[in-house]
Amino acid sequence: MPEASSQRLRRARPVLALAGVSFAIGAIVGGNQGATSPARSLAASFVKDWAKGEYAGMYADIDAGSRHSTSAGEFAEAYEKALTTATASGMRVMGPPRAAPGGLMSVPVRVRTRLFGTLSLNFELRIERDAEEGVHVEWSPAAVFPGLRPGETLSRRTTLPRRATLLARDGSVLAESPASSSSEQPESGSRSAPLGTVGSSVVGGVGSIPASRRAELEGEGVPSDATVGVSGVELALDDRLRGKPGGELLAGERVLASVAPRAASPVRSSVSPAIQQAAVTALGGQYGGIVAMEPSTGEVLAVAGIGLDGLQPPGSTFKMITLTGVLEAGVAGPSTVFPYATFATLDGVRLNNANGEDCGGTLTLAFAVSCNSVFTPLGVKLGASRLVATAERFGFNHAPALAGAAESTLPAAKELQGELDIGSTAIGQGKVLASALEMATVAATIADGGHRPAPSFELGARSPGPAATSSSVARTVRRMMIDVVREGTGSSAAIAGVTVAGKTGTAELKTACPHQNGESTTPETGTTESATKEAGSEACQGTAKEASNTDAWFAAFAPALHPRIVVGVLLVKDGAGGETAAPAAREVLEAGLRSIP
Repeated sequence: MPEASSQRLRRARPVLALAGVSFAIGAIVGGNQGATSPARSLAASFVKDWAKGEYAGMYADIDAGSRHSTSAGEFAEAYEKALTTATASGMRVMGPPRAAPGGLMSVPVRVRTRLFGTLSLNFELRIERDAEEGVHVEWSPAAVFPGLRPGETLSRRTTLPRRATLLARDGSVLAESPASSSSEQPESGSRSAPLGTVGSSVVGGVGSIPASRRAELEGEGVPSDATVGVSGVELALDDRLRGKPGGELLAGERVLASVAPRAASPVRSSVSPAIQQAAVTALGGQYGGIVAMEPSTGEVLAVAGIGLDGLQPPGSTFKMITLTGVLEAGVAGPSTVFPYATFATLDGVRLNNANGEDCGGTLTLAFAVSCNSVFTPLGVKLGASRLVATAERFGFNHAPALAGAAESTLPAAKELQGELDIGSTAIGQGKVLASALEMATVAATIADGGHRPAPSFELGARSPGPAATSSSVARTVRRMMIDVVREGTGSSAAIAGVTVAGKTGTAELKTACPHQNGESTTPETGTTESATKEAGSEACQGTAKEASNTDAWFAAFAPALHPRIVVGVLLVKDGAGGETAAPAAREVLEAGLRSIP
């Protein structure tokens, strides 16, 4: 026996020893088969490797000519493409190889597919023997999928049904496709939206499949020219709205399997038309974003402007996170007293409070008036590792649960070098970036006793969120947020007869100018980078006091003790958060209190 054949047989014996287990279901060995032959062993090994996706083993078993004309990468790609075409989700060998007409070996398999159900097919392989290679699979492209005959290729024809109607939480229509007698979906962008421009930022739109989703949707049987959700609720609930595709799986011109398309029922979302209208009105013509949510469920009630994907430095709204870390670590408590000061010095840079304000007193008061000369040193005492870890528990540096939303980020702890980096991060400056959705989520976490909700447009699909902090710390932060609105920087968000909890933010966009003594004048949130000492003072004279140099933020929930709605507001280049963002948030809070029982 040739040496190569001998080695092949030695490799095949362990496979045969496992055959009783691997082929137990549906395996009936005929009495005329006799002892297992090298051809049967090789066919069994080849198909078993296919079922496990071990293409390297399969490639080693094919003839030398095929290996010469087809690279290992091309070989594996051909099998993966076939599985994608079939929408395969699992494969299983159902019995031992049997001799088939034409000198072939036939191996029964079952292929579970997402679209065509479970297919019972046979792999038909030609096994050859020669003096140099021993036994090998005489390979051809027809061997990439069971059921194919020589010369056939695997393909499919699929279509989507009419896209389902999208409803608001009250049952009214947010978007629908035109009525059609056929099952074909509408052309891109043809959905009607009764709310018009009021609902556009939350409803989103439909269009061609983005490159980032092409492979995923192809594996589900969605045709390449399909119209799918590309933004807003249309994207977030796309898998429920588009229905199930239908069509045929083809071997050449033969139909291996077929299924009819199935339209989805109308999908009710969490969006509230009344709150959506209030959010759009509150935003007005200002560039920015507003997001409203139910804090206990994460259900998104409204989105205006760039609420989901606009990233800006969050300013002092980030102090909700810094305060949480400080309380958890025992660095300070609500009654801890700090000296009154007009500035703090970090890494030799003197950081003035907004407008030279002299502030201090208890931690509760410092939080209420957003005193940077207290919070920047507190961030340093907390330390980079604990500060970053706390922020990540609130959702920073994690992909949002809501499709289409941008990831809010801050640097890794090891990247925060020196007191100024850490202190700036602690007040939402430096390289911290957040969306209105993220800061609404932070406030919702405090409102819900420390559990971070997963934002969703699905109505009634709550899943318990991870614990970002303890319930006792969340209660303390909530009490201090109440004081922000009651007697601090967020008084413009106060609602008669309702207790509101909130936090303002005023994020500086351009580095403030250092004075000759290394002093830097800052707005509510302070300077952004230590490089201020190197900047020319004439180039940015007075930028710290310009409204166009600051983003205005506010995050709030109400009623504070039994929250029904949480709002995050970002107004880009619109001054101080307490002056512009807080009143906008109040409008949305009031609409929510009227609409959400």
